[in-house]
Amino acid sequence: METKALDQAKDARKIVFHRVAENLYRLEQTGGYYALLKRGDKQFRRSLKTKDRKLADRKLSELRDQVGNLTTSDDARLSFDEIGKRWMAATSHSLKPSSITRRETCLKNLAPFFAGVAIRNVQAQHCERWITARAAKVQPQTMAHELNVMRAVFDYSVRLGLMLSNPAKEIKRRKVVQKPMVLPTREQFRKLVAAIRENDGRQDSQEKAKPGADLVELLAYSGCRIAEAYALRYQENLAHLILCSTFHSTREMNGVFREMLGKMAPELRARIQKMESAGLYGHGRGYERNRYTDEYMIAAWGEGYFPYLYQNHPDPNYSPTAAGNTSWDLYRT
Repeated sequence: METKALDQAKDARKIVFHRVAENLYRLEQTGGYYALLKRGDKQFRRSLKTKDRKLADRKLSELRDQVGNLTTSDDARLSFDEIGKRWMAATSHSLKPSSITRRETCLKNLAPFFAGVAIRNVQAQHCERWITARAAKVQPQTMAHELNVMRAVFDYSVRLGLMLSNPAKEIKRRKVVQKPMVLPTREQFRKLVAAIRENDGRQDSQEKAKPGADLVELLAYSGCRIAEAYALRYQENLAHLILCSTFHSTREMNGVFREMLGKMAPELRARIQKMESAGLYGHGRGYERNRYTDEYMIAAWGEGYFPYLYQNHPDPNYSPTAAGNTSWDLYRT
């Protein structure tokens, strides 16, 4: 009796597939469809994740195309590290030295998790092993860099026909939370600059610290970037200087506007001058009283200045009233 019950239990657990078409099988217990394909000396068994026959046929066709793109060369037996180096050689020509260094560091950190596994045999569980080990040790930003490199190497392998699909495709990035910026108060900043200027006991230390303290003050109070501060200090080293959305003097800027005004059609010029003579604030609808009116912005910034802004390459999305979305309290000062 016990032997018979044991045999029945074994039969119940037995997995039975029925061949319904070439490379297509249906699991008796669930009704789900599976694909069985072969390329070279490697067999591919994949669940098509459907019980619908027509959908299974479409997914099988897509899988056949993917398997058909696989190469049968010995390159498919190369390791992740070897493919990673080939990927770097093929892509590093367009990268900055710092980006190359970061990618090489990521490859070095990733390689141990795929050691001893041919690139064609890498599965999702290998990627999950990387997640488990690294998540507890490194910051989310480092994880994001390594994941980007991992995906890129696998995508490169898929394009070369070394892998069927990217096993890291479904891995989600850890959320990178930016640390809140803590800015010093004015008093704290003054103390910081004073500390930079202090003599630390070394000969001429105060004299040597002065340029650094001056630079810190310049960057803080002007909003300059380092390159802009360099251009300001060492103008003799500049072959040319490109200024965007700015003029070196208000007088010169107003001169350009007067020249534009003189070239406008008489009717348009008269409209603009009439509104400017009446004052540009306190007119129009209630919501326009504390800024330029829509009528003025359309006449001046639209009809008047638009031809000069883009010349032969006009922006179809340009709107003169959109330029009025600014801090008018600051603008009026």
